[in-house]
Amino acid sequence: MGGLALLALAACGDGKLPAITAADVNGDAIINADKRPEVWLSHGRTYSEQRYSPLKQINTGNVNEIGIAWTTTLDTNRGMEATPIVVDGVMYVTSAWSVVYAYDAKTGERLWKFDPKVDKARGVSACCDVVNRGVAIWEGMIYVGTIDGRLIALDASRTEGIKEVNAEKVKEPVWQEITVDQSKPYTITGAPRVIKGKVLIGNGGAEFGVRGYISAYDAKTGKMAWRFFTTPNPTKVADNAASDAVFKEKANASWGDTGEWTETGGGGTAWDAMAYDPELDILYVGIGNGTPWNRERRDPSGGDNLFLSSILALKPETGEYVWHYQTTPGESWDYTATQHIILADIKIGDKVRKVAMQAPKNGFFYVLDRETGELISADKYQDNVNWATSVDLATGRPVEAPGVRYLESPFQAIPGPLGSHNWHPMSFSPDTGLVYIPAQTIPQIYADQADFAYRPGFWNTGIEFAGAPGPTPTLNERLAGRAALKGQLVAWDPVAKKARWTVDYPTPWNGGVLSTGGGLVFQGGLDGKFRAYDAAAGGAPLWEMDAQYPVMSGPISYEIDGEQYITVTAGWGTALPVTGGGNAIPKIGSPELGRVLVFKIGGTVALEPYEVFQVDPVPATEDFGSAAQLDHGRVLFDRNCMVCHGPLVVSSGAIQDLRWAQAPGTKEEFADVVLNGKYASAGMASFASVLTPDDAESLRAYIINRAHEDAAALAAQTPPQ
Repeated sequence: MGGLALLALAACGDGKLPAITAADVNGDAIINADKRPEVWLSHGRTYSEQRYSPLKQINTGNVNEIGIAWTTTLDTNRGMEATPIVVDGVMYVTSAWSVVYAYDAKTGERLWKFDPKVDKARGVSACCDVVNRGVAIWEGMIYVGTIDGRLIALDASRTEGIKEVNAEKVKEPVWQEITVDQSKPYTITGAPRVIKGKVLIGNGGAEFGVRGYISAYDAKTGKMAWRFFTTPNPTKVADNAASDAVFKEKANASWGDTGEWTETGGGGTAWDAMAYDPELDILYVGIGNGTPWNRERRDPSGGDNLFLSSILALKPETGEYVWHYQTTPGESWDYTATQHIILADIKIGDKVRKVAMQAPKNGFFYVLDRETGELISADKYQDNVNWATSVDLATGRPVEAPGVRYLESPFQAIPGPLGSHNWHPMSFSPDTGLVYIPAQTIPQIYADQADFAYRPGFWNTGIEFAGAPGPTPTLNERLAGRAALKGQLVAWDPVAKKARWTVDYPTPWNGGVLSTGGGLVFQGGLDGKFRAYDAAAGGAPLWEMDAQYPVMSGPISYEIDGEQYITVTAGWGTALPVTGGGNAIPKIGSPELGRVLVFKIGGTVALEPYEVFQVDPVPATEDFGSAAQLDHGRVLFDRNCMVCHGPLVVSSGAIQDLRWAQAPGTKEEFADVVLNGKYASAGMASFASVLTPDDAESLRAYIINRAHEDAAALAAQTPPQ
């Protein structure tokens, strides 16, 4: 017998398959990922998206011996949400603005970089920062979606398709396709998936006014194979798309013929979750919220508005509809079903069921039969959820609380639009049978925006965020408000339908989860810590380290030369740190460049010391403005600026804090930025289409007034950190 054959047999002796290269990654490789636990080939490691690594060199007995093997900074200080892919000793990871990096996974050497050079003015169309959740790999190609709606293919090789630019190795694209109408505020933040030679990608933008869909492209050529729209054509006319038949049969009737959806397209973007069952040959896709959120403004007919807030089951080769389940009929709160979907086979009673599991924003944990879409169970995974009392298992519909649709008066709902669980990936361990959910409490007062009018290209929620006029909350009141925001790691038993254990955090918006064969659960936090827990028992962390920046992405594990590694990305930005600003989160460090952190047993790399982020609280100019002008500026700020610059003009630091910026200094300077787009190339687009010069001056007055208020308060007391 030849030497190569003997080596192959030796490699397979423990049930493992021989090592593969990037060119070998295909459906069989991903389906058999458990036989190659040393690599991470797909977004959730497997098509089932369980985010469980069988590797167990690092375990409950020695996890306290791990340290940093290598770390590197990325070329942006914006949000980090990426899950890396690792194969053949190379790590592929993305950063904000859809930039792709390739590193030697053992040493951290940067092999190449690809920057799609997105026009930074597109940043205004990103609801929740200019993030990217990762790449896909297939037969030697890397695929990435960009914030401006392109799908791009790159050669995965260490050496091919590279040119030297300013002493940096830069990758050239193999092909790229525009997947959206770029005149509309579409974005792509999610990671592609590849199934049967087709690259699957959705999009975002529902807050702004777009019609959602998911598309499939040929992995070799980039030619579109099919498209499935997630909301009907407002004219109810067929699109010549995979969705035509089911719209005619089911979805068209769930929408009226009037309302803002006829202009906006209805929303329903597919911006994150996908999973695939190769045995059933079914693709599962999570669908998002409506445009506007407020159904009364979107579609006053009161219909369910399919397929908003639904899990769609489709055939991956054709896009043919199989079934759907709608978690929140007629959604009116931004309760998306785009959150992580996990497939597993679990024993319920005396029968093993093939299930799809999801903990969407609305606070209920759903277990569905993934072949038929039958609802098996739906239970609150956060006890304080108040928008609905339960889900009726006979109808599959939530039992809504009185007044929750805020038609007559405001309603304080738990959860708010950031959800009881957001994009942060959860994990399922087949060893414990538990699903580990990064849960949270972030309430929101919903009130109907009586004067709502659709504004193309800007936020269109139909919710009045500004509230009634009144004094600005004090620093202590804001600190008390921050204390109401909580986080929790929930170890959920999908059979018993309850939490087996929980870990409480003083902050929401904590990181994605990895479970391992070593009996561990890894999770990062908004507080900058990265921790490991006992997967069976929970309790105090078995290990933790200070990553210096929030750790929100999904960790992974891989193995090279007999050593197991744990990897995660860290950085400022993403939705809560941007939209919630410094009122919602503590400032834990300077918002410098994001980083990749890689750990192993015996790692000895130390991070450089850092100083807590500080500002010089000096207003740019004298306070001015009448009470009416200041209140008008407040309303304009909350409707246009808050989502990037923070409530009450208090930024987290990821984006400039306007209280202490020089731009509001003069009327002319401010108008040059806000109306003329002076800094559009840096991401601050012009708002001239929705703001008049008088509006801009009211905004300037409000921003400067807020600066003076907080400067006085900061001089009188220590601010919350």
